[in-house]
Amino acid sequence: MLLGVETGYEAEFDFPLYQPPPPRPYLLASVPRSGSTYVSHLLWQTGCLGAPLEYCNFEPGGPYGHANRSAAEQRELWRAALARRTSPNGVFGLKGFPVQFEALHASNPALLAEVMRTIFPSPGCGRVVLLHRRDRAAHAISYARAILSGVWRAEQERGGRAEPEYSRIAVERAEGMIASQERAWQAMLADLKIAPLELWYEDVLASPAATLDAVAGYLGVELDPAAAVRVPPIERQSQRGAREWSERYTQG
Repeated sequence: MLLGVETGYEAEFDFPLYQPPPPRPYLLASVPRSGSTYVSHLLWQTGCLGAPLEYCNFEPGGPYGHANRSAAEQRELWRAALARRTSPNGVFGLKGFPVQFEALHASNPALLAEVMRTIFPSPGCGRVVLLHRRDRAAHAISYARAILSGVWRAEQERGGRAEPEYSRIAVERAEGMIASQERAWQAMLADLKIAPLELWYEDVLASPAATLDAVAGYLGVELDPAAAVRVPPIERQSQRGAREWSERYTQG
């Protein structure tokens, strides 16, 4: 968590208490640097589509990193999220990346099983919003730069961290990581017999309203303007360094 920065996990952003299990759970499935934070907050601010954040991210430096070594605390955090982050109409959203679920499988398989039962009560039963990024080169460059610099949010740029040195190898490695995680989602969806709603980040930016209508329709809920809630704003990171990397990458 970042000191003095509203990340969205604070209690002030909780919905009224809801008695689990939520009748309309869904997974916002993506990979790092795909625009998933922007999309999750876009869905959340409607007040009708849950608050799909990374409630299974217990890795050091993550939103629940303080519980990294405590299976009991992880279970408590998950159950608290179900109770406090289900919107009043019964929709609960969970945002996640394959690497997070792989880490949870290794450290706390019992909790992973509980999470899966919540989101997917039975084979073929469940909803997945699968987010992609169409510009693969920009995606890989963003991922590589974040890994090298440790800067994942705009607020971290204010510390005056040095610009990472350009590395084509790092970009190519990031491309491979993205492809591997996307294959993991496809394999999981095939196993569960789930037909996802597929979104493209660029299309979401072009038409947020159409995205909200599509997600609401997929989940079978109505959007009520009166239900809208305040969520933390998403500040876009500086694009100057990314543009320079893109120029060098495309030049070969």
